Amino acid sequence: MNILVASDFHNDIESIMNYVDKLSFLKFDVIVAPGDFIDQNTPRGVEKSDIVILILEELGSLGRPILAVPGNLDKEILPILEEMDVSLHFKGKIIDNVGFYGVGGASTPFGTSLEPTESELEAGLNTGYDMIKKCEKKVQVTHNPPARTKLDVISSGAHVGSETVRRFIEKFKPDAAISAHIHEAKGVDQLEGSQLINAGRFPEGYCGLISIEKEKTSAKIINLI
Repeated sequence: MNILVASDFHNDIESIMNYVDKLSFLKFDVIVAPGDFIDQNTPRGVEKSDIVILILEELGSLGRPILAVPGNLDKEILPILEEMDVSLHFKGKIIDNVGFYGVGGASTPFGTSLEPTESELEAGLNTGYDMIKKCEKKVQVTHNPPARTKLDVISSGAHVGSETVRRFIEKFKPDAAISAHIHEAKGVDQLEGSQLINAGRFPEGYCGLISIEKEKTSAKIINLI
């Protein structure tokens, strides 16, 4: 299975539309969007619900299943992710015998709309994992990156990711773990044999591609520009 990762849209509909057409040249079976569809504020006269629906419709035009978790700015649009049957928040879903499980949100210093505690993150991951635990291949999806990896480093050099997300990877060893949130930390890493990826901001022309094969899993960042 090949998994396309597109994240951190932050209202930027125009840039998203420019890059979606380029995705049709890539080979993938599933699209995973690990959050921050919207931003703190929206343009005057535009509803947050309209933005997330447009983004999901653009991604849906590629004709592949979509799975998503909300970002720390996305609490208001979580009902839409549920209605459109793409949400992995506190859930697990199976596609072609690969089990996906996840939880959204992330802590920040700014008091954003969806900032779960570490215990809430653990509860969400446990709930989702229980739904897919019998799958041979597994993919963890969070907005918050795992702590003390290449994917949670902010510009000051500090690590700001979740210890709970890290411990869950160390314990259950999913084939891949997808996260987002820290724009400047886009890249790939490994933890206890799991492939980690933060694909960066899609409106800047970045996405990720994960390949899950019988014997190995690989991940890479793609620049669409």
